[in-house]
Amino acid sequence: MGQRARLAAYAVLAVLAVVVAVAGALVQAGWFPGGLLLALAGCLALFYGGVKATGTRLGAVVPAGVWVVCVMLLSTSRPEGDFLFAAGVGPYIYLLGGAMGAVICATAPQLPPSGANRV
Repeated sequence: MGQRARLAAYAVLAVLAVVVAVAGALVQAGWFPGGLLLALAGCLALFYGGVKATGTRLGAVVPAGVWVVCVMLLSTSRPEGDFLFAAGVGPYIYLLGGAMGAVICATAPQLPPSGANRV
């Protein structure tokens, strides 16, 4: 993968991270506990897919960083008193589970493609 293609992939992953953060924030509370599992699966798919698509660990770090920033911005209360994350166990599991998934995807060892080391 060329450098321009990789930079474009990072930009696409950043945009997808915003979408996953907003969708996960809405879904995890709407259909508890199935929505929570769906939101976490979306996060993990984005982070692991970023690693596989770019072939680098930065493929998980870029969307994870954007996801964390978006989720933190969504978790702050507004002057009107509105907020997206209610106090409860579900949002905390979403925040911590997504962050742990990002760390796992970014630090997991990358195995060579199957058949690459065959004699």
